[in-house]
Amino acid sequence: MTWFIALLRRPAIGWWDLADILLLSLIIYEVLKLIRGTRAVQMAVGGAMLAALFYVSRWGHLGTVNWLIRNFTAYLVFAGIVLFQSDLRRALAHLGRAPFFRYLTRPESGEESIEELAVAAGLLSARRIGAIIAIERQVGLRNYVEGGIPLDAVLTYDLLVSIFQPSSPLHDGAVVVQEDRIAAAACFLPLTVNPRLTRELGSRHRAAIGLTEENDSVAIVVSEETGVISLVVNGEITRGLDTDSLREQLQSLVLQRQPRKVTGHGDLSHTQ
Repeated sequence: MTWFIALLRRPAIGWWDLADILLLSLIIYEVLKLIRGTRAVQMAVGGAMLAALFYVSRWGHLGTVNWLIRNFTAYLVFAGIVLFQSDLRRALAHLGRAPFFRYLTRPESGEESIEELAVAAGLLSARRIGAIIAIERQVGLRNYVEGGIPLDAVLTYDLLVSIFQPSSPLHDGAVVVQEDRIAAAACFLPLTVNPRLTRELGSRHRAAIGLTEENDSVAIVVSEETGVISLVVNGEITRGLDTDSLREQLQSLVLQRQPRKVTGHGDLSHTQ
């Protein structure tokens, strides 16, 4: 009962204490959202088990076990940083995309650029020409631009259609769009390693998912086999879009910078 009496004698909770608790709860909630569905979940479970084992070893006077945990904890931290560097990079990028920072930057594309993208996707879909277009938002795609063929050309639908023609030397890869310009073509994007995705997904869809898992870009994918238009944001894919729905989603995501609004079928079971 002593601990209970001591708890009742604690000072009264003020407004700053409530703000402190609320802020800490928000941080924990955001961290849980970031690690959900990633390998970091297993790491967090392992860390919790290691912490529990540490206190059990102290309580049970297990000197050898306690010594091992204390001496290897520092090395485990560095190992975690190396193994989960992509998750940490995505977490820091997510922090930089907080609503406060959105007002400090301008929209990346205008209405005309959205229209050009929608028309190009519609034409490629009608002709069943495979394509992948990555649209830069707040996190830069310079690394992927440097790995492709620099163009720095005005964004037009006819140029996009020409790039993805099977006879074009630039069709194998992605086009990166920065603001109202095509920055580069034939860019190679990282493939996702998400084990939950169906194996039927083609390389274009996996590359789009892999790119958007690491940053806040938006990717448009046109299936070569079916002509289906897909939109990928935050590692999630929406399929079965037409020109009008694609235009609406791009306006919401790129111009207004609102959260992703799903209007397609969200099917993950199709190939490229």
